[in-house]
Amino acid sequence: MIAHATFRGVIGAMAMTGLRLFASHAGLIREAPPTRLARKRARGLLKLAPRRRRESVVELIHWAMGGAFGAGYGALPEPARRRAWSGPVYGLAVWMGFDAVVAPVFGLTQRNWPKGRERAVFMLDHVLFGLVLSELRSRPRE
Repeated sequence: MIAHATFRGVIGAMAMTGLRLFASHAGLIREAPPTRLARKRARGLLKLAPRRRRESVVELIHWAMGGAFGAGYGALPEPARRRAWSGPVYGLAVWMGFDAVVAPVFGLTQRNWPKGRERAVFMLDHVLFGLVLSELRSRPRE
């Protein structure tokens, strides 16, 4: 189950990428948090990548994180994962963790941190991530 959830987490992160790309083209967001993190704090291995490839590297890291958080979801007890709302709530918890812990640690919450509409887009893309994790199809009855 954890391997399946890891795979779904990667797909969920890819779906988030699509939603963010649309939101960017629609003028709803200026910059996605992973891109901002890379731009402001590019260190270590990321600096080894040529500048023109850094966005691709950042996206791969985002997808890997999606897989890791997917594995975390897969490790939850089965009764919790059976609830229809468990995936979206888990996705929101991931977003809240990033917003409350990771962003301040990396100095991303200074002025110009997403507010209002942008925050709503990032909450929505994490709900989408959770929906992908929890699978939108009905589960077979045992």
